Amino acid sequence: MAAQPDSAAQPDSATRAASATPAAQGTPAAAAAPGTPRSQAKENRRQALLAAAAGLFALHGFNRVSLEDLGAAAGVSGPAVYRHFEGKQAVLGDLLLTVSRELLDGGRRVIAETTDPLAALRRLVRFHVEFALGKPDVIRVQDRDFSSLSQKDQSEVRALQRNYVEIWVEVLALLHPGTDAVELRMRAHATFGLINSTPHSVRNHGRKIAPKTARPLLESMALAALTVKVPQAS
Repeated sequence: MAAQPDSAAQPDSATRAASATPAAQGTPAAAAAPGTPRSQAKENRRQALLAAAAGLFALHGFNRVSLEDLGAAAGVSGPAVYRHFEGKQAVLGDLLLTVSRELLDGGRRVIAETTDPLAALRRLVRFHVEFALGKPDVIRVQDRDFSSLSQKDQSEVRALQRNYVEIWVEVLALLHPGTDAVELRMRAHATFGLINSTPHSVRNHGRKIAPKTARPLLESMALAALTVKVPQAS
């Protein structure tokens, strides 16, 4: 994620809830009020469907996974998926939009809490490495199935991820004053490629490296790429 220069839209999740008591009849919003056991159970089921989608889409590809497959992996019937999403494409959209928003929100928190640019960069790297190690399936889905999103979702994912990249560019600009923003974006994207691809390639092409080993290695390599001084052309 965020390794693509352009990569989103509103997730299509339904929030219909039948009334649980006579007093709530005619007021579905009250029946689905945030924080109620009913709404929490609904959200838990939605999250289970998204987790199942990430694993199945990563393993088989979006086009080879059915709603019945998603439902079975999450412990519900295929038709029950429609209580949470309008269809399989909406599941994919919600999955990639949710993660893109998480990245952007996390990057913004780092900037809000850190004034020193080098410390901010270290925290951004640590944050992104944690994401990559924790959600390699979502990264693979983004890389392979992005084109299966609706046009609206593609546009919103791209907008969210562009904003995430610009957070990195702003920090890098303080560490490399006078450097063109195009070069800073290239550094950011190259670093995302390094971080995002490593957990996936290690898992698929050799013995899996434990996160406690991979984390410091990825962080060190990413920081080296982001902070290296480029020699002036002679």
